[in-house]
Amino acid sequence: MALPTYFDAMDYARMVREYPLGPDYEKFLRTVSRDELRALQEKRFASLMKRGWEVKFYQRLWGAKGITPGDIRGLDDIAKLPTYSKADIMDSIERAPPFGDFHGMETYAAGKRPPVVLHTTSGTTGTPQVLLFGPWSREIQNIMLARLYMIAGLRPDDVVHSVYGHGMINGGHYIRETFTHWTNSILLTAGTGNETRSLQQVQNMARFGVTVIVGFADYIKKLAQVAEAEGLKDKIKIRLIIGHMGRENKEAISESWGGAEIFDWYGVGDTGTVGFEGPDHDGLYLHEDAHYVELVDPDTGAVSKPGEPGNLCVSCLFKDDIYPIIRFDTKDLSAFEEKPSACGYKVRRIQGFLGRSDNMVKLRGINIYPIGVGAIANEHPASLGEYICRVDRDKDGRDDMAIIVEVREKTDTVRKEIADMIRAKLGVEIGVELASLGDTAPLTGVESRQKAVRLIDNRFK
Repeated sequence: MALPTYFDAMDYARMVREYPLGPDYEKFLRTVSRDELRALQEKRFASLMKRGWEVKFYQRLWGAKGITPGDIRGLDDIAKLPTYSKADIMDSIERAPPFGDFHGMETYAAGKRPPVVLHTTSGTTGTPQVLLFGPWSREIQNIMLARLYMIAGLRPDDVVHSVYGHGMINGGHYIRETFTHWTNSILLTAGTGNETRSLQQVQNMARFGVTVIVGFADYIKKLAQVAEAEGLKDKIKIRLIIGHMGRENKEAISESWGGAEIFDWYGVGDTGTVGFEGPDHDGLYLHEDAHYVELVDPDTGAVSKPGEPGNLCVSCLFKDDIYPIIRFDTKDLSAFEEKPSACGYKVRRIQGFLGRSDNMVKLRGINIYPIGVGAIANEHPASLGEYICRVDRDKDGRDDMAIIVEVREKTDTVRKEIADMIRAKLGVEIGVELASLGDTAPLTGVESRQKAVRLIDNRFK
């Protein structure tokens, strides 16, 4: 019996019919009604739940709460289900090494299981997590990403430079598949500074006429500095930067690349792209035909009250093959944007990535997030955009935080001004230490990691 190939299992015709791309997707965003969208979500959620009940991980997770299939009749009941996070996936892997019991691979009859794509997370928040994909859900994730690139203005004649990492990490492979499977643009798969030296990257950008950069803001800024130092800035004509901006100063990054237009997006390795910035640059629009997104309280897991921020909790409505995702708590904080869309898009928006709840430090009763501190420090004109926070606990149990900021001039005046800006905006004292260009790189890993480290936590050492 011939085993199914990747292409047999992906069902291309159904995929492009059910998940439109390009102009068809923009038409969907402008014309779909909330009632039509809800009906579509309900249909896909029913299929997702049917698959979830077949998987040992969910049987155990839901069974522990006394939940039976009849308890969940639709999305109105979804909050009855417990959320789960990376910690639960890692527990699943310990129970059933090396792949865990969260994927459902064993539920397929002999000779029927589709090919499985294996990657891991980057390990920024701990031990890298196993990521598993079936062809159907993998390619729909790629479509989600291609959608946002096209909405940002990607053209067939663009040459795209990607600084997403490869190896076991999902990121770079995911980007490569998206561009080669779903666009006509030419892609340079440069990767991190460890994979292709920064100097060689900017030389290639000039040589091949790169017009678009995709990746994380940290390394995109680094490349601008290298291009400037090598006298190549004028030879690299960047018109678009599309990637993970977080709380970074987008205006400064744009200026560093000659005024390129910047588009932010949000997603994690498990879910793929969840939200994307539109032409209005006002929040991130959700792929609501593919995801059901909730905000949940970081402490209780309860759905956040209207208007309140919370952890992004995602159910992937299309992921009913390998590793169904139902109420995955990303631990990434955001809030819904309630004002009407200037683009006329009918889907909901979030305000973007506001920090990680598991990176939160409570100082004098105030919740402090490293990227929030960094965003304030980077508003100072002397800042070079690179930073790392450090938190220590003294013998009396008091926590203190400091930020190390790379600056153009290391003076007491600059240090005091940055400290004053942080205190005025956060209402708490944060220590400020100044560093020269490149000094924080060994700590952040900005040249070697896909996502830079922004917090050194010494409290439990």
